[in-house]
Amino acid sequence: MTHQGAMTYRAMMTALIAALSMLALVIATTDARAQSAPPSFADLVDEVGDAVVNITTSAVVAGRQGGPGPMLPEGSPLDDFFNDFLDRQQGPEQQRRRSQALGSGFVISEDGFIVTNNHVIEGADEILIEFRSGMELEATLIGTDPNTDIALLKVETDDPLPFVTLGDSEAMRVGDWVMAMGNPLGQGFSVSVGVVSARGRELSGSYDDYIQTDAAINRGNSGGPLFNMDGEVIGVNTAILSPTGGSIGIGFAMSSDVVTNVVAQLREFGETRRGWLGVRIQDVTADIAEGLGLEDARGALVTDVPEGPARDGGIEVGDVIISFAGEEIDDTRELVRVVGDSGVDETVRVVVLRDGETQTLRVTLGRRETAEGMGPSGNGNAQGPEQSSGEVLGLVVTPLTDAMRQQLDAQGVSGGLVIEQVDPASDAAAKGLQVGDIITEVAQQPVRTADDFRARIETAEEAGQKSILLLIRRAGNPRFVALSLEEDE
Repeated sequence: MTHQGAMTYRAMMTALIAALSMLALVIATTDARAQSAPPSFADLVDEVGDAVVNITTSAVVAGRQGGPGPMLPEGSPLDDFFNDFLDRQQGPEQQRRRSQALGSGFVISEDGFIVTNNHVIEGADEILIEFRSGMELEATLIGTDPNTDIALLKVETDDPLPFVTLGDSEAMRVGDWVMAMGNPLGQGFSVSVGVVSARGRELSGSYDDYIQTDAAINRGNSGGPLFNMDGEVIGVNTAILSPTGGSIGIGFAMSSDVVTNVVAQLREFGETRRGWLGVRIQDVTADIAEGLGLEDARGALVTDVPEGPARDGGIEVGDVIISFAGEEIDDTRELVRVVGDSGVDETVRVVVLRDGETQTLRVTLGRRETAEGMGPSGNGNAQGPEQSSGEVLGLVVTPLTDAMRQQLDAQGVSGGLVIEQVDPASDAAAKGLQVGDIITEVAQQPVRTADDFRARIETAEEAGQKSILLLIRRAGNPRFVALSLEEDE
């Protein structure tokens, strides 16, 4: 073989080896993708299905005697007439009837603890658990948490029950396979499969952390488990978003990271015992960050510090909480979650930004459930001399008087300016300020007159600020608003 032929042969062999390597890589990748989408979920169903239960609840409710009333179109003006007529005919002693509701749940221990939704068992006087095997047992209620819509039940049996474990919802990624089980539409044990569509969804609660999935979830699935492919419960099926009441591919399951903590407290105490910091907060937006002189729009901005743990620990209005118990705080939702997960009477380190510098405070937490029953405390009605109205940044403001304080639910507010008019073309209008709002601070300093307001603006402009921070109260609720200084003349 000539030298040139040998070189050609080596080049051909090199190309062939490269092609074979590429083919092997493609085959391996295809195999990996095929393994991530199992041909059947039957083995997983067999593994965890016996721990999923149907729940039937019943309660005695008031009902009308004499059968059904007349059939009227929805919204008919005759509807109220016939309802009033029937109520007068039957009097106060109406016939009582037993109402039933259906839901789902799952066993989390061999001795019979069962997790479901609070709304499945709420108001029930009888709770019946039906297992996949056909066995039926009555359940007792251990505790509920309406904030997360979680309830814990208990059944008694001599034999150990099949159970499943709560997994790590934080490990789930959008696109991961999930499997929902339950009792949809009262049809009995049923399975649906889909993927994680989104994470960290909020619906209406302070502690919301929902996994969104396209696995079919219908009425009756409530309280049932959402499994990962390892057979761990990573969510409790709770809600659907639907204009018709049926599944349209948007279901929500409360994440197991939330459920694990709630269930542990219900199991130990029969109720939740969440930490309570005792502050009102709002998110730090970009314009608020600029008004505070902050580089990043993160943390939780303190708008009010009533009597409680935060005040005792030295937290002040205008502080930005950036760290709590060693966890970085990006927004108010994260702070609420971290505080709620903390122990009652636990002393934690809270890092705040104040006047451009960080300060570390130690705060001993109270209990939220106890604090929620407390009313607001007053701080006196001290007031300076009455001044005339003035116009600032598109706002006509006037000092807060005793008569206004009573009318605007501002008992305890000392000083302050009431907004009488808002220029529709102003930044104040764009930021949502309204007539009747009370401005208590400008640039984190108290104000009593329009001249105070103007003086704070002059100081901010001399410092080169593009916006200024206002603390306002509306219906007793405080919040910060940053207004642009560029249109001030």
